Amino acid sequence: MNQVPIESRADLENIEPVWVDLTDPTDEERGWVKNIYGVTLPDEDDVKDIEASARYYEAENSDLHLRTDFRIDDNDGPSQTVTVAFILARNKLFSVHAEDLPVFRLVRMRARSRPGSITDYKDVLLDLYATDAEYSADALEGIYQNLEHVSSKVLQEEFTDQDAAATLNAIAKEEDLNGRVRRNMMDTRRAISFLMRGRLLDAAQFEEARQILRDIESLDGHTSFLFDKINFLMDATVGFININQNKIIKIFSVASVVFLPPTLIASIYGMNFQILPELQWSLGYPFALALMLASAIAPFWYFRKRGWLK
Repeated sequence: MNQVPIESRADLENIEPVWVDLTDPTDEERGWVKNIYGVTLPDEDDVKDIEASARYYEAENSDLHLRTDFRIDDNDGPSQTVTVAFILARNKLFSVHAEDLPVFRLVRMRARSRPGSITDYKDVLLDLYATDAEYSADALEGIYQNLEHVSSKVLQEEFTDQDAAATLNAIAKEEDLNGRVRRNMMDTRRAISFLMRGRLLDAAQFEEARQILRDIESLDGHTSFLFDKINFLMDATVGFININQNKIIKIFSVASVVFLPPTLIASIYGMNFQILPELQWSLGYPFALALMLASAIAPFWYFRKRGWLK
């Protein structure tokens, strides 16, 4: 399969393509496809239609329509999902999407490096699905590496509340990406199953589709493993937050217990009774201060000896 950029209607008329890929096409470009091939491309609202009846169906003119989601990963923000409309008609594959996709760029790059390797429009569609599975596998590998980095932070000796906040943010980001990968794989599985059930593939293509489904099944298992790891890290992070909070509460509890005996002694000598022996004693005031100090040190020493201050 050789790639030919289309700049005008004449460019499209002078070739016999296997795959016509349109990224955010204009009304004029839609008209070219309709006039030359008799194929009506869906508009943007139709592409985003996610009703089950609209995702995979055969039109009255025998054209096959599929809606499949592909991901765009952004290092500076959350992953995005772009819906692609595929139309299988006139022995050609037509694809319409709002943004250029990494999976599509990779398939085009492979086609340039292997001219003539793809001669059937269904092979193009299966290659897109297989490449999407590879793209998802790379994403899952990246998620695992990021979670390993998060795990090293969670298990460090000093884990502050600021570290916990950053960790929770990182875990939430990886959980969102893992969920999107799993949803994307589910959507790809449904599309391939539709092609297989419709007896639309030859023997070699059918076997390739089965291999893609096996790859997706292995990715599903890996996403489940990552969800378990995410839950563990989330529980561990929340546990460390609770430990830090308990340490603060313990400090206040110890302080209240330590200052309770001195407060009691001060309250006794603050009573307005006429007969308090120490009131007439010249050393009464230093004696009361020393007694309050000793009553504060005694429980502090006891707590420290029992290891309750660690």
